[in-house]
Amino acid sequence: MPASIDLSVVVPFFNEEENARALYDELKGVLEQFGRSYEMVFVDDGSTDKTFSVLEDVAKKDDAVVVVRFRRNFGQTAALAAGIERAKGLVIVPMDGDLQNDPAEIPKLLAKMAEGYECVSGWRKNRQDAGIRVLPSKVANRLIGWLSGVRIHDYGCTLKAYRRDVIEGVRLYGEMHRFIPIYAHWQGARVTEMVVNHRARRAGVSKYGFGRIPRVVLDLIVVKFLFQYLTKPIYVFGGFGLVALILSFLALCAAVGLKLAGLKDLVSTPLPLFSGISGLIGIQAVLTGLLAEVLIRTYYESQGKRPYLVGSVIEKGETKIPERRE
Repeated sequence: MPASIDLSVVVPFFNEEENARALYDELKGVLEQFGRSYEMVFVDDGSTDKTFSVLEDVAKKDDAVVVVRFRRNFGQTAALAAGIERAKGLVIVPMDGDLQNDPAEIPKLLAKMAEGYECVSGWRKNRQDAGIRVLPSKVANRLIGWLSGVRIHDYGCTLKAYRRDVIEGVRLYGEMHRFIPIYAHWQGARVTEMVVNHRARRAGVSKYGFGRIPRVVLDLIVVKFLFQYLTKPIYVFGGFGLVALILSFLALCAAVGLKLAGLKDLVSTPLPLFSGISGLIGIQAVLTGLLAEVLIRTYYESQGKRPYLVGSVIEKGETKIPERRE
């Protein structure tokens, strides 16, 4: 959908009937004073309480509000993806619907973006949550930063600001909404962070738990693979296959050496079995890598996609921004 306004604020809600209207009132006050065209995109993620009724009532009274309702609960990432897809703003600001993100921080995020950044990530430095939630979050943030190369203190903070063009075409699954700054960075966007105010939950129940941690780690592995090896999967599968084949060869040499030296009978050592299994795994991994190469080339060529992104082109003294190809 073509961008036609300055700012879209995207908020997912799941069973937040006690917070939804209060958040709308705060957002409305901040955005009206900001003096730029805006919209509020609220996504009801299959709430089972009166959240949708509150959002529906707000939307009927305010044309700047758009409400998307899911048939059932699909999760925060899906809700944010739907909101971002529906948003029309040149800048998109997602935030939580539990009132812990402060709407007053939005103008500050945009002011930081005006310094030349395409993605500004919020950092809940003084986080108002129980310690049992903060510690795992810190560990996860360090792990994500180490694997991705994008050093951000607080990936879990939903409050961020993105230029529309750096997240257009990004498809989100699982728990991948927290990795959008990584997507943006890997596509050449300038990413930074700033400390934002974080408030204690006033009402309702937190939807976050330890069950998310393994899902986040697994999604991070997927993101790492997709962006580093998507165009050359043979590097992953073939590399693993070569290691397996080398181990197979070394095990076979060791078994033969022990036999010739009269130290071991081939039947009494597991080396031949290990060599055979490792060799089969290696061959299978290499063949899988070759098959993946064929599939990736078919994917790009059949849809006219390119394995690169062009930021701008200078031709005859004029700078042109090419249209993004989905």
